[in-house]
Amino acid sequence: MIPSTLRNIAISSALVLTAFAADPLPSWNETDSKKAITDFVEKVTKEGSSDFVPVPERIATFDNDGTLWTEQPMYFQLFFAIDRVKEMAPDHPEWKTKEPFASLLKGDMKGVAASGEKGILEIVAASHAGMSTDEFEKLVTAWLATAKHPKTGKPFTEMIFQPMLELLEYLRENDFKTFIVSGGGIEFMRPWTEKVYGIPPEQVVGSSIKTKFEMKDGKPLLMRLPEVDFIDDKVGKPVGINSHIGRRPIFAAGNSDGDRQMLEYTQGGDGARFMLLVHHDDAEREYSYGADSKIGTFSDDLAAEAKKSMWTVVSMKDDWKIVHPE
Repeated sequence: MIPSTLRNIAISSALVLTAFAADPLPSWNETDSKKAITDFVEKVTKEGSSDFVPVPERIATFDNDGTLWTEQPMYFQLFFAIDRVKEMAPDHPEWKTKEPFASLLKGDMKGVAASGEKGILEIVAASHAGMSTDEFEKLVTAWLATAKHPKTGKPFTEMIFQPMLELLEYLRENDFKTFIVSGGGIEFMRPWTEKVYGIPPEQVVGSSIKTKFEMKDGKPLLMRLPEVDFIDDKVGKPVGINSHIGRRPIFAAGNSDGDRQMLEYTQGGDGARFMLLVHHDDAEREYSYGADSKIGTFSDDLAAEAKKSMWTVVSMKDDWKIVHPE
């Protein structure tokens, strides 16, 4: 005979599992956004539906920064680059007087920002190149194991959005293939996306620097060069999707002006389509920003297009019960 305490625990666990099975998006409030998502998935997966989409064509693409994890107060990859520059500084005395490195080493982020895109690219080139792809992967993995978000003190990989994790899983349960299509570095993301999001490295599309094949001590290596190869942002996202995936998505999610063209490209296909934007409007649980932000800009033009094109704009404040995993 089963003791009553164990029996009660078993019953409670069964009820929880049943509730999760009945609601695939438990961290979402019962709003129009959630209903729009579930209605779309139901109609494109229902045999006999006029909107039915065959399994091979069920492609879903997600931006990463600001869509799957937090992107404030600056992109997490830039935190990595800054830490790398500080670590490398003793071997580069010239950086004490050379911008943007001089400002970075003084902790003057306004000075770094004043260097513009050119300065940021110099920081990335210096911190991401001059090593093999295997060495870079180890650096990223080691950094993520210890680095913490400056506001919350949590590891960066815990600054992910619980509702979006549920959405990824819900889509996969309905035979969607989920991809990351991000302006972030493809090799910065690939070491950890499978563990964190369930998205394997071959389903990650991102910006890249040039690499070359060479033999070193009899070992074949891919060496990372200080030259930009491809920027997977804005107009680059549809190009990256075509190059890496080879199918137009039927579901696309982003959060900023940098994702606009990906959503437009998705909507431009035939049949049922779903375009989603995450709006950061929750200063208490995360951040609140939009048109005035230099990071994750959600311009008035993007808002107008979303309304005109009937894209689903998810309010972090109103649509999500929780933000980060608890």
